Amino acid sequence: MSLGNNLFNARKRSGLSQEEVAEKLGVSRQTISKWELDETLPDICQSKHLSNLYHVTVDELVEFDVDVKAIEDIIENVSGKTEEKIDWTSVWGKKYPVLTTYQEKVDLDNYVTKIKELLDSLKSRYGYNDLDAMLVLKDILAHTWNSKKQ
Repeated sequence: MSLGNNLFNARKRSGLSQEEVAEKLGVSRQTISKWELDETLPDICQSKHLSNLYHVTVDELVEFDVDVKAIEDIIENVSGKTEEKIDWTSVWGKKYPVLTTYQEKVDLDNYVTKIKELLDSLKSRYGYNDLDAMLVLKDILAHTWNSKKQ
């Protein structure tokens, strides 16, 4: 995706018109249009103002991905009650079927015991509550996975 497309999508997600952006930045609407059409580029100061206006970082603006941003927004805005209703195993199982079938093959008690020990260690050593310990362990697993792929 081009910077112009990124600017266009970020502006649209912010609910602003080209005129509104131009007014806030002190430039013409035509300037905003030229940026969005990749005819010209905003300078670094204007890029910073745009990122503030669109509530994204400059890096995010340069690499703006509408789908990723939409998913992040949805996750951020899901209430606790709604989250409790979601069967995450079933949802992710549609993409990764192993999540719906491994229980039949894996010796769960063995792994549950080991994982409980890791969670208890995180809670006692660092004072994490149950949820924070689980999130830290999940993040450690993700880090381990990502380091193996390199």
